[in-house]
Amino acid sequence: RTQSDYPMMANDPHRRQSAPSLRYMAHLVAPGWNVIGGGEPEIPGISIGHNEYGAWGLTVFRTDAEDLYVYETNPKNPNQYWYKGAWEDMRIIRESIPVKGQKPVEVALKYTRHGPVSHEDPAKNKAYAIRCGWLEIGGSPYLASLRMNQSQNFEEFREACRYSHIPGENMVWADRAGNIGWQAVGIAPIRRNWSGLVPVPGDGSYEWEGYLPIKAKPYLYNPEGGLIYTANANVTPLDYVYKEALGYSWSDPYREDRLAELLNTGRKHSLLDMARYQTDYLSIPARQLVPLLLQAEHEVDTLKRYLDYLKNWNYHLEPHSVAAGIYNAWEQQIKTQITSIVLPEHPYLNPYIQMKTIIDWLVLPDGKFGNDPIRGRDEFLLSTFYAAIEQLQKKLGRDTDKWQYGQEAYKHIYLQHPMSNAVKPEVREKLDVGPIARGGNSFTLNNTSSSDNQRSGASFRIIVDTGDWDACLAMNNPGQAGDPEHPHYRNLFELWAKDGFFPLFYSRKKVESVQEQVIELRPKKQ
Repeated sequence: RTQSDYPMMANDPHRRQSAPSLRYMAHLVAPGWNVIGGGEPEIPGISIGHNEYGAWGLTVFRTDAEDLYVYETNPKNPNQYWYKGAWEDMRIIRESIPVKGQKPVEVALKYTRHGPVSHEDPAKNKAYAIRCGWLEIGGSPYLASLRMNQSQNFEEFREACRYSHIPGENMVWADRAGNIGWQAVGIAPIRRNWSGLVPVPGDGSYEWEGYLPIKAKPYLYNPEGGLIYTANANVTPLDYVYKEALGYSWSDPYREDRLAELLNTGRKHSLLDMARYQTDYLSIPARQLVPLLLQAEHEVDTLKRYLDYLKNWNYHLEPHSVAAGIYNAWEQQIKTQITSIVLPEHPYLNPYIQMKTIIDWLVLPDGKFGNDPIRGRDEFLLSTFYAAIEQLQKKLGRDTDKWQYGQEAYKHIYLQHPMSNAVKPEVREKLDVGPIARGGNSFTLNNTSSSDNQRSGASFRIIVDTGDWDACLAMNNPGQAGDPEHPHYRNLFELWAKDGFFPLFYSRKKVESVQEQVIELRPKKQ
């Protein structure tokens, strides 16, 4: 399926966008080590990258590893809770928090056998604590990367995955020998008598019975179709036997569906094809919703000029597109106002409802939309479209030529440093990065989140052709350095915003051909 006839590994995990960059790229060479890619500055090893044998990456695999426990506390001593027929003491750690201009504040941090106490209700003799599987010993995020960095084949990679006691991830692998694989990782509690979806008593009647062995979580090796792709949707096999140990909520399927469209065309894929797929802006929800709107009865004089933008639109949320700007405002109105249809008795609620569920309701309208569901559905589509147009007029003016989606007043990214609000304006200007126009939203492969200011998405990207380790593309927004005075603090920001990449060379000859600086560290002579 590739032009080189070797497997390719492309990874662009989504996390919060930040300045300085979340990830740090490195090439570690030492006896037994030759690994390149990205990790996080405080964690040793390369969590996403390749060595001379194979390449690996990760995306989120939802696993429910937390539970909320509710305790009866002792009316005579609120620091005791009822557990298996007796009062048990909470562990208390006392801390002193310094406060500027005031006396230090003394706090008591309380813990039950299950975890930290998050809330107490003395009037009702109740306490609440959270148990998290990933707080167990050995749960350090990405520490298993040290073993992955030295894997020479998928079996060794799977063995390394056995130590990934982090929140759930999909680990994918591709090697030069022509193999691909997938292993779900992350600590997964075994619950025998409850689902984990609701709080449970902390009296000992709802205890975890250990953890599911990581190798017992779903995996694939050289599937018949020659493809493995993950995009946070539910990739659990239908016949998987330990479903109760996994998660219940998954991302909408649209990004994964778009991957399937792009990868299953029958053509052979190149390195640049993979780069184009990672930065793809097509919206499957738009492709489903816009035809419904265009079929609805409408007042031609008031809506025609706005609907005309959508009639011949290609459903790509490109930064320069007016149609994308109109559609995105409409999609936001649909997501906001659907609550009045499904929960009319609670109009003040604004629950998160998956877009697939919303589209299912709109494609197959039922009594929620009134006695004439199709007419009621169409009226809802038109009223939300009217609301979107009014919102855009207030936000961007009445000149529709200025309604391009990507702009500072609409879809953009502005990276705010954690210290931004604590410094003078001239320092803040050095720390913060942006703004700059963006496209896409949370349902496009190039996931830029649902907010006008992109807050999450792929700041780090890597694409590896295992047939040639120098044939690798990468990106790390906004740059490598943590010092705002350093030239590499924001030097990749504009290239990233324009969906660009840089070559990530691996061989010493290629690396030295583009070296900028050499630093030699020598032991100090005594």
